[in-house]
Amino acid sequence: MEFSAFDFHVSLQEGLDMMGFKQATPIQQQAIPKILSGKDLIACAQTGTGKTGAFVLPVLHKIAVSTPQKHVNTLIIAPTRELAQQIDQQIEGLAYFTHATSIAIYGGGDGQIWEQQRKAIIEGVDILVATPGRLIALMNSDITSLSQVKHLILDEADRMLDMGFSDDINRIVSMLPKERQTLLFSATMPPKIRKLAAAILKDPEEVTLSVSKPAEKISQKAFLTYDTQKTPLLKFFLDSGIYESVIVFASTKEKVKMLDKEMNKSGMTIKAFHSDLEQAEREDIMRAFKAKKVQVLIGTDILSRGIDVENINLVINYDVPPDPEDYVHRIGRTARANTTGEAITFINEKDQQKFARIEALIEREIVKTSSLPARLGDGPVYDPKTKKSGFKKGRSGKKKTGFKNKNKS
Repeated sequence: MEFSAFDFHVSLQEGLDMMGFKQATPIQQQAIPKILSGKDLIACAQTGTGKTGAFVLPVLHKIAVSTPQKHVNTLIIAPTRELAQQIDQQIEGLAYFTHATSIAIYGGGDGQIWEQQRKAIIEGVDILVATPGRLIALMNSDITSLSQVKHLILDEADRMLDMGFSDDINRIVSMLPKERQTLLFSATMPPKIRKLAAAILKDPEEVTLSVSKPAEKISQKAFLTYDTQKTPLLKFFLDSGIYESVIVFASTKEKVKMLDKEMNKSGMTIKAFHSDLEQAEREDIMRAFKAKKVQVLIGTDILSRGIDVENINLVINYDVPPDPEDYVHRIGRTARANTTGEAITFINEKDQQKFARIEALIEREIVKTSSLPARLGDGPVYDPKTKKSGFKKGRSGKKKTGFKNKNKS
């Protein structure tokens, strides 16, 4: 289905043409007509499916056909500053030929950024993209009015609840007009999201697209490792010369810093991405990664949501994520925009049951091997059904994607 079929305002269609967007994705095909009709919507779609365009485009159309106003027309709430920035950047591109204005509001910046945000809101902005904490601060400062908001959009609502923003969301919603259109987008649909939807949406339409399933074009593999084998194995992959753009996920920022120090001894350009960095540093690193000036990002799950970078060849889970849903979000960084990608997970003895839960969630058995480069020795056996599993060395069976003798040293 082509975007021209939606009969968007000519200025919005011009922006789509300029950016080379022709075909709507499945989530856009299903959601856009419902949003244009004025219905509340609850949509379940993972990252990389075009969901941002699904809610941005119909809102921009409504703004384009209306008389310009000096108040906030649309409020978009996102869990992280990185996602808020990316939504704002996408709005800026799509709205280039319209009169719509937007700004991203998030914490972590200096006084100058706060003043820029404050000035933009006072002068009037159509679309406000904000993280919950910074929006609460703005509401307390009395420099923004949400009394005429016509559209409320919650993006990655499941992530916001996981991060403890439930009270903030309820407070924000209580300050908005009761007569509004509310759109809730979530990658998963646990009971807590259903409860939130029931509280803030009115007779919503529902769209569900590939709940909690990785893209088919992601090649998924797992290597059974002892903890002492993980770092040498990571170095093996990074030194292989096969991958041009890689994201490595670790469980804690302390481990991220350790890996950054260890891996920078290799020939690749590597940067750590974690919450201890200043906002300006994080933005510089992300720009460099998008421009392929940085080849490898090492980070925690802060990288698994809202980071929209094309042509990432490989995602490595140095640690198995604690939540099966996080696995889907992590590996969803690769194989975006109809490309292919590879995802590799290191599984130690303690994380085997976690990985079994991941396979149950995605309804797929992932090929595993304990056959590592010869100098590392074999990893543990895979037996997630018993707590004693994995403490004896041995091979995991016939399913292997391991290393041939040429890797011996």
